[in-house]
Amino acid sequence: MDSIQIVLLAFVQGLTEFLPISSSGHLILTPLLFGYRLQDLSFDVAVHLGTLIAVVFYFRRDLASMALAMAGGLTRRAWGELTPERRKDARLGWMVVIATLPILVLGLPLKDMLEVLRSDDTVIALVIAGTTIGFGLLLWYADWRGSRRMDEYAVNWAAALFIGLFQAIAIIPGTSRSGITMTAGLFIGLTRHAASRFSFLLAIPTILLAGAVATKDLLEATGPVDWAALGIGAGLSFIVAYLTIHFFLAFIERVSMLPFVLYRLLLGGIILWLVLM
Repeated sequence: MDSIQIVLLAFVQGLTEFLPISSSGHLILTPLLFGYRLQDLSFDVAVHLGTLIAVVFYFRRDLASMALAMAGGLTRRAWGELTPERRKDARLGWMVVIATLPILVLGLPLKDMLEVLRSDDTVIALVIAGTTIGFGLLLWYADWRGSRRMDEYAVNWAAALFIGLFQAIAIIPGTSRSGITMTAGLFIGLTRHAASRFSFLLAIPTILLAGAVATKDLLEATGPVDWAALGIGAGLSFIVAYLTIHFFLAFIERVSMLPFVLYRLLLGGIILWLVLM
């Protein structure tokens, strides 16, 4: 990988992982559009690690509060002794755990089934175009029809499973993990800010699990490792992802999901035009 490719792909991953526009789709499309060979799995793992560290660092205080509250309320008696604020933190933490369960059950079967798509550039481009447009329209509909009255602490176990089931669909390239979980959150009545925060918190165990599976595949493979490229990619994706989370949460209630929907429609249309010409 040359330096331009490293910087480009790290920037793309950091920017798109937490925006509702699909990081996996962009990581596949970017080398195809710029004439690069599809990057090695090791680089994908490195840039995902960068975004994982970014979201953990950004929510470090929330995560610490949730972890302490969850540990402190494991028994019925201990739960009764928690303050209302601590109960809210513990409840949110457990809802994130519940929302992660569907990807544990469905993730590997769907991943194995969809691996064949990566072997054909035309097929994968058409799939990304279809999911980019289709799930973009679904995001618009959820943003338009959702009541947007609840915060993330109002998520119950049924809503958490609903969001988790939606997240499992994001294994299909172009769907967008953040986009589909925000869509589910908006459908159940969360505000844009709350749907985004829950999506970002849910990203932590999800990216960790995906990274563990990818690392296992990587360890079973053979070949040289460009550690400098991996380090630069991880570092740059961390910086870009952290800034993306900060500015997205600051402005999402004011700008709505419409700009991202329009971007998805434009991108999907361009992909279709390039493939079908």
